[in-house]
Amino acid sequence: MHTIPPAFDLSGKSAVITGGGSGLGFGIARCLAACGAKVVLVGRNEENLKNAAGEIGAQAAYEVHDVTDLKATKAFVERVTSAYGLPDTLVNNAGIHLKKPAEQVTDEEFQSVMTTHVNSAFALSREFGHGMLARGSGHILFTASMASLFGIPLVVAYSAAKTAHLGLVRALAADFSPRGVRVNAIAPGWIESPMMRKALDSDPARRDKILSRTPLGRFGQADDVGWAAAYLSSPAAGFITGVCLPVDGGASIGF
Repeated sequence: MHTIPPAFDLSGKSAVITGGGSGLGFGIARCLAACGAKVVLVGRNEENLKNAAGEIGAQAAYEVHDVTDLKATKAFVERVTSAYGLPDTLVNNAGIHLKKPAEQVTDEEFQSVMTTHVNSAFALSREFGHGMLARGSGHILFTASMASLFGIPLVVAYSAAKTAHLGLVRALAADFSPRGVRVNAIAPGWIESPMMRKALDSDPARRDKILSRTPLGRFGQADDVGWAAAYLSSPAAGFITGVCLPVDGGASIGF
């Protein structure tokens, strides 16, 4: 008789989650912890991080760090690794949003979005990657977006950054996976949050348009993204690398 392996068990594993103090990052952290992982929440707001770690409990810790400070990336990775050990999973989730017509976006605004999403995620992947590659195992997960998959008006910088994530996933997977490190992405659809509600409550036409092209007919929850992250970080996904998994209620294939 075959024994079913604990394929989704993350006991004894650890994860570092940027932007882990709120929103999708917190949802990911909460679900990884529920599967047994120890999680380190990373962000700029210590109060948010402290509250989020306290809500998760003993399996959570936090580190205050600005991912856009690229000169500090190496020291940050060394500090985290020294304090908590080399993580099994790095979740590149930190990000900022910019909504305005493309012709009004300045070079400085465009570069700020790219630095936060792309340059910082690559720097962290490179620095944590050194240890993961030397160990011969690890998982790097990017939070992509519907804006990675199709054109959305008024978010040109965000779209460029999130599309670049998919290039990073493919290239890093091709480079790292032969040495034991998997690289994947999740593309969340429209997920319930105070920010989303604020945006859509004042724009019912946009809300209706989103729901009309979402086959499941509703918005997602942060835990929907979190459970997908837990799966991709688990032994159950051990033969999966270089993919972008939409968690979107079917929005990316709906009409």
